[in-house]
Amino acid sequence: MKRPSSKIRDEIAKLQEQLKLAETREAERIGRIALKAGLGEIEIEEGELQAAFGDFANRFRAGKDATTGGKKGAGDSSGPASTAADTSGAAAGGTGEA
Repeated sequence: MKRPSSKIRDEIAKLQEQLKLAETREAERIGRIALKAGLGEIEIEEGELQAAFGDFANRFRAGKDATTGGKKGAGDSSGPASTAADTSGAAAGGTGEA
């Protein structure tokens, strides 16, 4: 029951396209949230911002059990305050991704 390499290549191409679409949706979602939080108005280098996002992601990965997992309402004031705290520690480390 071997499949020809051409079929495997076709499946890989389809999966790559699906991945590209999923990443675009995720990027647009995160971008909208970042703009709502005011990150578009902050002058910061991309590497420093990426490091801050890495710290932010690690905070939520580490505290996964402590969070409720629910969506936060529009009136939640923890977003901008958390962003400011995470940005201040941006030089401490990064994700190493390009």
